[in-house]
Amino acid sequence: MQLFPLGERLWHKNGVNSRSKTDRSRRPLNAVSLDELALRYVGKFATTRAKLRDYLARKVRERGWDCDGSPDFEALASRFAELGYVDDAAYALSKSRALSSRGYGVRRVTEKLRHAGVEEADRTEAHAHAASEAAAAAVRFAERKRLGPYATAIADRAQREKWIAALVRAGHNFALSRAIATMEPGAEIDLDQLREHAQLTDA
Repeated sequence: MQLFPLGERLWHKNGVNSRSKTDRSRRPLNAVSLDELALRYVGKFATTRAKLRDYLARKVRERGWDCDGSPDFEALASRFAELGYVDDAAYALSKSRALSSRGYGVRRVTEKLRHAGVEEADRTEAHAHAASEAAAAAVRFAERKRLGPYATAIADRAQREKWIAALVRAGHNFALSRAIATMEPGAEIDLDQLREHAQLTDA
């Protein structure tokens, strides 16, 4: 019987286990393993039907497919949605709340949800929340970036234009961005007045 030193025995054992785990992860997927993979994914991440489909498609490309026909990602994502494992509307509202709390505006929220594959019908409540929080979100952005009423010194025209651009990039409309960026440091903030600017379009 061949004996190994303790350290070598542990390395050998761990090496075998690691290889076995790696081998399993490289096996081609089938209907059962794809379902298990999807279940683990939605258990770990808040996601959307589109993001789940993209994740599964990527895994199949990486590992291959060991069943007749092609995998039906749409059917699997729809079934998970019916079971309540995936809820695009709830995801959208949660994302809207998170982005608004960080100071981002309606347009940024909409862009993020489109990128996540959330369809328009599932964005309704999220959009309404972002719109209702637009003024307050812009103020939070200004506070975080120390601009407009939160600046430490009076800004010149060039600096104010940079602030306006930063607010617009954060998803706020031009009227609201300009109203905040042109406020003097320490100025009193009138949220009702800012809400009027938030309702204006850039047209």
